Amino acid sequence: GAEEFGFATTPLIALGCIMMRKCHLNTCPVGIATQDPELRAKFAGKPEHVINFFFHLAEEVRGHMASMGFRSIEEMVGRADMLRVDDAHLNEKTKLLDFGPILTPAASLAPGEPQINTMGQDHFSREATGLDSILDLDLVEAAAPALESATPVSIERPLNNLNRAVGAILSNEVSKRYGGAGLPDGTINVLLRGHTGQSFGFS
Repeated sequence: GAEEFGFATTPLIALGCIMMRKCHLNTCPVGIATQDPELRAKFAGKPEHVINFFFHLAEEVRGHMASMGFRSIEEMVGRADMLRVDDAHLNEKTKLLDFGPILTPAASLAPGEPQINTMGQDHFSREATGLDSILDLDLVEAAAPALESATPVSIERPLNNLNRAVGAILSNEVSKRYGGAGLPDGTINVLLRGHTGQSFGFS
């Protein structure tokens, strides 16, 4: 494990994000997640800020690696034997947990087997991203009467946690045809039933 890791919103913070959690409202006060010209003028981030963040991050990681005797990330992959439970943070309940199975090095379970990059991964092809089967394409097709002649339509579709962002492509089609004025309220009604999660967004 540990062959991949993410940095979440930290690079955004390096660009000036103050975590207002208003990205979907077009009112970002620091000009990052907005199309409002007045708010975008407040954006003070530069690529150098993100570059500098990663330089500092890499330097700190190198220090931790050196203290453990590692020269590269590859040497650390799979080395669960280097992990320790912090006893100072255990309580009466967590003291009962047995982390042995989790902290067993993979090499001891499968001696001689490769530990790094054992399976190629595809993150970017159309098949891997599922771009050809996203819900928005279906919504655009179903909303064709509204897009072409402003005829009101009602669309009902099932939803699952593969559809975490819905409506952006449909919104784009509306704005391409009707500009900032858009369509009259109620022209396109979309009812979605199902489950997604707290990250779901509808544009």
